[in-house]
Amino acid sequence: MKHGKKYVESAKLVDKATLYDVNDALELAVKTASAKFDETVEVHVRLGVDSRHADQQVRGAVVLPNGTGRTVRVAVFAKGADADAATAAGAEVVGAEDLVARIQGEGFMDFDVCIATPNMMGLVGRLGKVLGPRGLMPSPKAGTVTPDVAKAVTEAKAGKIEYRLDKTNIIHCPIGKVSFGAEKLGENFTTLLDAIIKAKPAASKGQYIRSCVLATTMGPGVKVNPNKVGAVQEA
Repeated sequence: MKHGKKYVESAKLVDKATLYDVNDALELAVKTASAKFDETVEVHVRLGVDSRHADQQVRGAVVLPNGTGRTVRVAVFAKGADADAATAAGAEVVGAEDLVARIQGEGFMDFDVCIATPNMMGLVGRLGKVLGPRGLMPSPKAGTVTPDVAKAVTEAKAGKIEYRLDKTNIIHCPIGKVSFGAEKLGENFTTLLDAIIKAKPAASKGQYIRSCVLATTMGPGVKVNPNKVGAVQEA
């Protein structure tokens, strides 16, 4: 893959053979951001688990103390008082059968997070093939299937993110924008990693966090020393 001139210049600042301390890695990631827009900083964590086994799944959600820096559009499946509460909390789209019809019939997908009350999941289940592949299917583990939709909407707006393994046993998560600076990004990073460590499956053996890389939207990856994030756990 051929990279642009700015990327090549930024990559010269990063030693690919070095495992950086978290703070140094964050400062370097911020320094290597060269785009004209405010780039997102992402964490990519490879875990020593096998996602093919149900007892080794790692999934959950956490509210980042400094948010993600992006505007989150929330859709809520609810009726009656729950629908009113969701609207009052700031949800952009609230509905029931009408919202299902809109998504199925019109291809409406103008939202980033999808929340539902438990009694709506029979209805929302019809949208599994549409919402599932986009990572938008409401889930109790992620806190997006809940009787307290107002709280869920507020948390989503405040910077709640979901983390989950992909097929290669890696978790990919945004932890904020370059403009946050290394300190605020560090607080978000620590909060996310703490949550991932606490979610370690009992069936996981040996080293849990195998590798960790930080990268901005357009910048090179910066390797973080997993020993320095309190994340190496032997069985």
